[in-house]
Amino acid sequence: MIKVYFLDTYALIEIYRKNKNYEKYKDGQFIISYLNLIEFDYYLLKNNLDRSIFYKLKEFVTQVTDEDVKKANELKLKHKDRDVSFIDCLGYTIAGRLKIKFVTGDKEFEGLDNVEFVK
Repeated sequence: MIKVYFLDTYALIEIYRKNKNYEKYKDGQFIISYLNLIEFDYYLLKNNLDRSIFYKLKEFVTQVTDEDVKKANELKLKHKDRDVSFIDCLGYTIAGRLKIKFVTGDKEFEGLDNVEFVK
């Protein structure tokens, strides 16, 4: 059985930067949201890096449902003391719906259920 992960923007950046701790996630067995793709593109633009990967990553984008948005906002409010971003909450919610691990190195998600925390 192939293991699929949801990669947040932090994870995408670390894979791009060739962080060895993220090597197992780079083989294409992952999904992202379009909003993660947008954040990642901004990272590339801000750092004057090649942005052509944007089009390659589009094939890994999954659909966002209205229920995902509602649950993500509820999660953001519930963890407002952690200062979590909406985009990260959305990714976490999508991962939960799809019953796959949410991969991140964002400290705000460390210790939450269904998170594969990688630095």
